[in-house]
Amino acid sequence: MSAPATPHKLIKGATGDWEVVIGMEVHAHVTSRSKLFSGASTAFGGEPNSHVSLVDAAMPGMLPVINEECVKQAVRTGLGLNAKINLRSVFDRKNYFYPDLPQGYQISQYKQPIVGEGEVTVELDGGRTATIGIERLHLEQDAAKLLHDQHPSLSYVDLNRSGVALMEIVSKPDIRDAEQAKAYVSKVRSILRYLGTCDGDMEKGSLRADVNVSVRKQGAPLGTRCEIKNMNSIAFIGQAIEYEARRQVEVLEDGGRIDQETRLFDPVKGETRSMRFKEEAHDYRYFPDPDLLPLEFSQDFVADLKAHLPELPDQKKARFIADFGLSSYDASVLVAERESADFYEAVLAALADRARDGKLAANWVINELFGRLNKEGTAMSSSPVSAAQLGAIVGLIGDGTISGKIAKDLFEIVWQEGGDPRALVESRGMKQVTDLTAIAEVVDTIVAANPDKVAQAKAKPAAVQWFVGQVMKATAGKADPKAVNELLKAKLGL
Repeated sequence: MSAPATPHKLIKGATGDWEVVIGMEVHAHVTSRSKLFSGASTAFGGEPNSHVSLVDAAMPGMLPVINEECVKQAVRTGLGLNAKINLRSVFDRKNYFYPDLPQGYQISQYKQPIVGEGEVTVELDGGRTATIGIERLHLEQDAAKLLHDQHPSLSYVDLNRSGVALMEIVSKPDIRDAEQAKAYVSKVRSILRYLGTCDGDMEKGSLRADVNVSVRKQGAPLGTRCEIKNMNSIAFIGQAIEYEARRQVEVLEDGGRIDQETRLFDPVKGETRSMRFKEEAHDYRYFPDPDLLPLEFSQDFVADLKAHLPELPDQKKARFIADFGLSSYDASVLVAERESADFYEAVLAALADRARDGKLAANWVINELFGRLNKEGTAMSSSPVSAAQLGAIVGLIGDGTISGKIAKDLFEIVWQEGGDPRALVESRGMKQVTDLTAIAEVVDTIVAANPDKVAQAKAKPAAVQWFVGQVMKATAGKADPKAVNELLKAKLGL
């Protein structure tokens, strides 16, 4: 039985400490050109009801046909979650009536899902980790979308989303606080993006989560849970958990009881509110879909998909640390999103000596590039400085052509004007001065002109930095800082 692998936060109550128990159901749209059981397009943003087949509209006599690519995507995801792949699974009808469900039931999987138990390891503040168990992953079709703002007294329905393939990834109740919950969703989204099985765009609804929250005294049986539906923001997930856990503690400490129910989160008020009492599984009257045979495939089918998986975040992080000496934190930042990792690797590809400059490249990607992009609100895909240009700047620092200070000036020029960094260094005379004789002349002049500062430096060696600053100023920042330090210490006898 899995359990949290790290200390977690407890809620202080009037009657003692309370533990929060959280389970999550992540709903991820499968990356596929067509829907789970029809050939209709899955493209986002079409005119209402423009991507609808007769199957999606539940016309009489229309039969579902499984989309093989969606099956492959589910298996890839299961492999990425270190989960068991079930070679035989069954599609069931989940029966309930709602206007956004044309068939009056949802084709889903219940007792025999395509993917079984797995696990995800998440990183937390302070270098801590937690391992979250995966209960299952099953395939199902998404519902349509109700439009309530098109008419004063009627609701319209858009069937474009009806039948789009969803992977529901169900965690075990291993999550113990809001920090772990946010880290878990972030990690699952990152894995999906690396695999290319879901774009993870929460704003468009491609990925959303239902959050089950309960509280208990430590060591006590599990409490009654409430489900917070359709969360489409990682920040809001954290806020909703904090509020809901505190609400439940207050109810219990006031002598009340928690009813199992579905709740919604109001991001404006920062609170959850009741939506409906939660149905139990038997209320849905699951039974095997008579129009779909059991889904069966071979171990060779799974092995072939596994052999073609991309390098995943944890693997990439380990390689960055081993090959380039990155800290665990820096490697984690770079691999958190596939786009960031790809950019860093493109910078590495532009370097002549990756072993020497890999760590320096990471510092520049994280601190200079990411910092500037965040400051200006610019997406990485729109960065004015390309990976090749940044790689050239890092290479110029690594081979001693320019100093770190000159590099920052060069970065600014490339950001504002573009151009080849190496050509700019040549044309603008930005090369670092490494001629020891030339630097020594400047050092001699400044030392001779400042006998009082010389005495201070001999009494307090740290004061030598004043001289370093003066030499760098006199050489317009072009002197090699290492050479300046060595010459000054020799001149001053330090």
